[in-house]
Amino acid sequence: MTDPTPPSARAPRKTSEKSGRSRAREFALQALYQHIVGRNEASDIDLFTRDLSGFHKADSAHYDALLHGCIAHSQALDQLLKPLLDRPLAEVSPIEHGVLWLGTYELQHCLDVPVRVVINEYVELAKSFGGTDGHKYVNGVLHKLGQQLRAAEAARDNRPPPTTA
Repeated sequence: MTDPTPPSARAPRKTSEKSGRSRAREFALQALYQHIVGRNEASDIDLFTRDLSGFHKADSAHYDALLHGCIAHSQALDQLLKPLLDRPLAEVSPIEHGVLWLGTYELQHCLDVPVRVVINEYVELAKSFGGTDGHKYVNGVLHKLGQQLRAAEAARDNRPPPTTA
């Protein structure tokens, strides 16, 4: 039997209920933070992160793609983000910067993940780890980017539901 309560009225998911991909996104964000702030090498960050409690529950293939993809394509990701930002990239917090890299990477390279899911996952990460209103900023930027990178899918998602007579 399904829960009739709308998702927006339900309590947030507990850590134990998170999918392997959601966990991979969390670990990738923590790893990217180490890269952005500490300028640590990807291989060192990767070894450290894999030893963290709960990593075994994460989708390690998705984590690998996110971490290594974001680091390898960081300049290209920044170039996509810069025109959508209302401030210089240096003024974006490291958490929001990492979240935006991850969301941008998924929008570009993980076409099996719907735009809505990408945006929602990273808004939730920004709520959990970012500043007070950082999630609103992430939402706005990723929404614009989703429309840019996946125009057809975004247009389908933004269509009003059909009316019945």
